[in-house]
Formats: sequence, C-alpha cells, structure tokens
Amino acid sequence: MSFRVGFGFDVHQLKVGLDFWLGGIIVPHTKGGLGHSDADVLIHTICDALLGAANLGDIGKHFPDTAAEYKGIDSKILLKEVMLLVRNQGYEIGNIDSTICLQTPKIGPYIPEMKKVLASCMNIDIDQVSIKATTTEKLSFVGREEGVSAYATVLINKI
Repeated sequence: MSFRVGFGFDVHQLKVGLDFWLGGIIVPHTKGGLGHSDADVLIHTICDALLGAANLGDIGKHFPDTAAEYKGIDSKILLKEVMLLVRNQGYEIGNIDSTICLQTPKIGPYIPEMKKVLASCMNIDIDQVSIKATTTEKLSFVGREEGVSAYATVLINKI
C-alpha cells in the first residue's frame, strides 16, 4: 500500500453582509467570506490538500475563479468533484487534520456539524475528519477580523 500526504492552505477576506460558509454550513456571523464561489475556506483548504497529495495540482487548476460556472458555487460540490478525481487515481482518505484561524465568532459549537457534513460529502467516516480552531490573539488580518484562514493535512493511501 502506498501512502501520500498533502497540505492545504487558504484565506478569504471577510465582508459585512455575506453568508459565512465554513465547513459546508452557514455559521451565524455579521461577516462572510468574499470569493468567486461561496468562499468556504475550510473546504477549499481540504480540496487543495487532497489534490496535492494525489499530485493533481490545486483547486484553481480544476475550478478557476475566472470560470462563470463556478461563480457562487457551493463548495461541497467542488469537494465531491475532488473526491472523484482522487478516487479515480486509486486513492482513499486515511484522515484529514485541519485548523481554522478565526478571531470571531467562536466556532467550537459548529464543529460537530461541519465534521458530519464534510464526512458525508467525501463518503468517509466522521472519525477521519479532525477540525480544530484557533485565534491569532488579535494579531494580523485574522486578529483584526479582516479575514479567515485555514490549514489542512491529509493522508491518502493507494487501494
């Protein structure tokens, strides 16, 4: 069996009046992510980590922000497409470990639902998805509540 590791990172600016999509759900907040799609920073990070692990490029290669068909798209659709690409290469997910960097709101109460939604999208067990959250202690664009960032590491294995 062949194992591969992938790493993903993404960032989105936060703007007043937009829905805040995070981990496939809307988190109540006065601001939301600005982006070509729904700006779900966690899903985009996981997509990049999966694509990288399978040596398939990045999310922008497969779903360019210049393509009209992806304008406003639900990132769960992108994640499902990424899973098809990864599985077509003969890989399955071992596990995903992710961290969301966000000053406010506190997202701990929403993590169980995010895990459930993401596991369902990828057709994996919920125990294979780890989501953590941290602040930046009011430092940087995250601390000033101008944006949100996320990191993910994935382990995939050849079946």
